[in-house]
Amino acid sequence: MKILVVQQKMIGDVLISSMICENLKKEYPDAQVDYLVNSFTTPVIENNPYIDNVILFEDKFRANYISFFRFLLQIRRKKYDIVIDPYAKLESSLITLFSGAPKRIGYLNKGLGIAYNQKEKHHSKPKSYYGLAIERRINLFEKLIQKNTIDPFPKLHLLDSEKEEMIPVFKQHGIDLASEKVIMISILGSEISKTYPEDYMVKMIDFVAENYAVKILFNYTPKQQKEAHSIYNKCNEKTKQHIVLDLIGSDLRSFIKIMHHCSLIIGNDGGAVNIAKALKKASFTIFSPWIKKESWSIFDDGIINKAVHLNDYQPELFKEKKRKEFYENYAFYYKAFQPEFFMQELDVFLKNNLK
Repeated sequence: MKILVVQQKMIGDVLISSMICENLKKEYPDAQVDYLVNSFTTPVIENNPYIDNVILFEDKFRANYISFFRFLLQIRRKKYDIVIDPYAKLESSLITLFSGAPKRIGYLNKGLGIAYNQKEKHHSKPKSYYGLAIERRINLFEKLIQKNTIDPFPKLHLLDSEKEEMIPVFKQHGIDLASEKVIMISILGSEISKTYPEDYMVKMIDFVAENYAVKILFNYTPKQQKEAHSIYNKCNEKTKQHIVLDLIGSDLRSFIKIMHHCSLIIGNDGGAVNIAKALKKASFTIFSPWIKKESWSIFDDGIINKAVHLNDYQPELFKEKKRKEFYENYAFYYKAFQPEFFMQELDVFLKNNLK
């Protein structure tokens, strides 16, 4: 049996959907389980023993119809028996449809309807602390699982050598992992509309440094260096003594290796938080006002993983308003999301997870 899971786009999505591959491979160990993803996301599935082949969706397929059609033919020639599409957008629907697989699984009322001959519910409210992002994916494959218990937890697979190679790197930056606790702060989102305001972020960082004996790393990309330095410069002088600004890793896999040695992560929602959770690290996530927390917060038990949203504190702002309004006016709603709302909860979180 040959199975294809289609999950394009972002790092967190690809990591979460890798859970589908794991469960199917455990249920059908003799099956070929392939995973179709964008090339920039492959570091989160490196060394994954439950994926037989990684198929790359390249940017040129999106830019050129002829290239995309050739790719569709390439997928069709592989003769998959089952194709599962958690991405549920036009491109992935077409890939699923043209695969010609006898069983093509997608969501009810999502994607291109004719692409799927088995449609599962895309429910709007979580039923457990797993969260919608996990529960919706389980809906897609749970009927295929007969022998085993479904494992909902996405995982990263670091080699021992990868873990060990970072120890001297930390030491070069003045951090002794044997005696010091290290935390990661996701100071910037993937875009400005997903980034907690700079002055508020500084307040939060100052609070952490003032109350906890930790080394602080910032998560940011080289393109975000200017913004990262701006946040650092606004922190007070005592806080700066806690921050190691330039230990960020050269690529995504390096970040994963660095995150492995951190106790927890705090900050903006995004792929970094999903990576931390997959490494079994505690997380305190700040969601943008225009993002639905219930759609993307996973394994939020309020202790090891805690997520906060403006709606938790000022629900009256969200009555009878559409998501578009929050997106278009994200700056206004972010300004209302003062750190004082959740600082006590952050303190409890840190006390619980820095023991």
